[in-house]
Amino acid sequence: MINKLTLIAACCTVSAFFNLDYAAAQSYVPELNDSRMKIKPTIQLQAYSFDLQDVRLLESPFKQAMEKDAAYLLSVEPDRLLSGFRSHSGLTPKGKMYGGWESSGLAGHTLGHYLSAISMQYASSRNPQFLERVNYIVKELKECQVARKTGYIGAIPKEDTIWAEIKKGDIRSRGFDLNGGWSPWYTVHKVMAGLLDAYLYCNNAEALNICKGMGDWTGELLQNLNDEQIQSMLLCEYGGMAETLVNLYAITGNKAYLATSYKFYDKRILNPLSENKDILPGKHSNTQIPKVIASARRYELTGEKKDEDISVNFWNIITKDHSYATGGNSNYEYLSEPDKLNDKLTENTTETCNTYNMLKLTRHLFSVNPSAALMDYYEKALYNHILASQNHDDGMMCYFVPLRMGGKKEYSSPFDTFTCCVGSGMENHVKYNESIYYRGNDGSLYVNLFIPSVLTWKEKGITLTQQNNFPASDVTTFVINSTKPVNFALKIRKPKWAGNCLIKVNGKAGITTTNEQGYLVINRLWKNNDKIEFVTPESIYTEAIPDNINRKALFYGPVLLAGVLGNAEPDPTHGVPVFVISETDPAKWLKMVDQKSLAFTTAESSQPAEVKLIPFNQTKNEYYSVYWDVFTPANWAIQQKAYDAEKKKQQELEVHTTDMIRLGEMQPERDHNFTGQHETTGEDHQKKWRMGEDGGYISYEMKTDPNTHHTLINTYWGMDNRGRIFDILVDGVKLATEDLNKYKESRFYTISYDIPVEFTKGKSKVTIKLQAKPNNSAGPLYGSRMVKD
Repeated sequence: MINKLTLIAACCTVSAFFNLDYAAAQSYVPELNDSRMKIKPTIQLQAYSFDLQDVRLLESPFKQAMEKDAAYLLSVEPDRLLSGFRSHSGLTPKGKMYGGWESSGLAGHTLGHYLSAISMQYASSRNPQFLERVNYIVKELKECQVARKTGYIGAIPKEDTIWAEIKKGDIRSRGFDLNGGWSPWYTVHKVMAGLLDAYLYCNNAEALNICKGMGDWTGELLQNLNDEQIQSMLLCEYGGMAETLVNLYAITGNKAYLATSYKFYDKRILNPLSENKDILPGKHSNTQIPKVIASARRYELTGEKKDEDISVNFWNIITKDHSYATGGNSNYEYLSEPDKLNDKLTENTTETCNTYNMLKLTRHLFSVNPSAALMDYYEKALYNHILASQNHDDGMMCYFVPLRMGGKKEYSSPFDTFTCCVGSGMENHVKYNESIYYRGNDGSLYVNLFIPSVLTWKEKGITLTQQNNFPASDVTTFVINSTKPVNFALKIRKPKWAGNCLIKVNGKAGITTTNEQGYLVINRLWKNNDKIEFVTPESIYTEAIPDNINRKALFYGPVLLAGVLGNAEPDPTHGVPVFVISETDPAKWLKMVDQKSLAFTTAESSQPAEVKLIPFNQTKNEYYSVYWDVFTPANWAIQQKAYDAEKKKQQELEVHTTDMIRLGEMQPERDHNFTGQHETTGEDHQKKWRMGEDGGYISYEMKTDPNTHHTLINTYWGMDNRGRIFDILVDGVKLATEDLNKYKESRFYTISYDIPVEFTKGKSKVTIKLQAKPNNSAGPLYGSRMVKD
């Protein structure tokens, strides 16, 4: 537990040096005239973000999500997050280390995210409980840094050995491991970023000093490595190391940090992106986005055109060719071929960290070149991925936000998960106020998002209050309060999804044309109590998946709608509803049943049953669909015949099956004498699996007909199957060698293996064994069936 006296002392010490009423800047997007930044942008930025404390959320789903997140943050014990840092520094831990990823190779990453989150929550709320925690953690990290005497602090297993080997140029990586450690630079980045946020949001000078110590240590560690060694090191995910070092350079003016940031420039990825080449298929999405954020930030400070090209090209490639209806991207964390998403709808779509980082990148690009298109994407991803990734009852978060038709979300546990997306999720829901408004370099005000809030614009001496029940209502009002008249241009984003927008100022209709940026501009002398009404007509519209025009998502205004399918998983063959409709206007597919909650029904337009639709960001523990197959009545008749044919095929398979095993279930495994070495089990994609890890095996008996020919049919899951090469043996005789890596799509693969008659002749049962090759795994195996001719 935190010692209260220590907290008070730490808080008072910081207060003595800093005026805590002074607002902290956004840590990744430049603020206007930020005196703490020694290095100013060399390019002319067009827009600047407001400080978090200048924008207060009013009642809305976003405020509710922030409050749930804040309550969760206060339930986390800092001493447990600090446990590994203290023990690795030779100090006695004050709390037991948390479970999940905090007790694995990524130990310590959550502390960095947590420090960022509580720093931002303090900036927004001025709640002293969060400042106390920030100051306490910084004090503890300083003690760890002093004890280590190198500038480094961490909690990564075997970290001293890893860093010593890297310093000598002994570098080994297979993508997510670096010299036997799980992405160690990733964790270093999270800690450094958290420290910078403690400085920028809470004015904690010691946090900056600790971060500088880590930056100095990083530079010293890498100083003697040649370019080939550096590029080999960058094969392993390294988070936003380059971004944080660039920010450290901007704050301190020390060019050594800028030079070190270039040590984290991955030529293999970034050089092709600078030439607008999409080399992303097969790449791990969230490994790449932070690299690009660093380029965006570095462009602001140096004006390097190549960095601008990288960031702009990447944003366009991801949002136009690799993103789903939620604004999220990736399946099973990986990107696939451009516009090939139809077969990539699974439980493992859209890792939440990806969108967390894409929104950061979007903010940078907006500062350089404001446009409604950038904020159209931002709004889409914020409403339909970030807000949808939280359980609004308890504040828990999703790693993936599933888009499988008939899928279901899986949420974190409070103290036993701590994945990367729990860390970024801690931050996601306490900073909804960061992009609602921007100020233009010409003195204008951008209204980007229609989230109820109050902006305090100190330089202009005004407050702007935004009120709405959006998107349930299409009317948003803005009221300006000012002690004296003030002249500026108000720029309101015209949403891509909106029809003919209407603006009234003090009851009189005004401008309805947009500028080249996509904003409606009202330039006038504003007076106290001036009122603006902004009407954004909303409608139902569809967005087809890129490679299947008949598979569509439904939207109402900015909100993606989900059909809720109850608490029982739909039948995978044809239990997920489809639309059967001759009308092409999607407004005729649905009937609104509750305007306030945006609830719709499919009435008679869906088969096999009527479905209720609600905003996707309000789904919780039920099964749902956001993509729908759409048929005309004629095509539906054909499809029904296909369903019947598939059902007949399945019935024939059952008739010819001599045996099948349900893996991961006690009695079926006992009935089949299941055994293994280094065996493990789990459940993904709504099915249980078995696997023999690290050169191990799994083995089970299957009944056979002694007088006929057989086929073994195994079920595997494609994608992300590195190190999955194994032999299949029948009674000890090799039948085949399987390599799951060749199955590239994220779906189930049912693979048949022809068994020679002599393998089973005269036998009523055989033993099937999946034997992994050295340093490989056998499986995961989701099902196995023995079929006779």
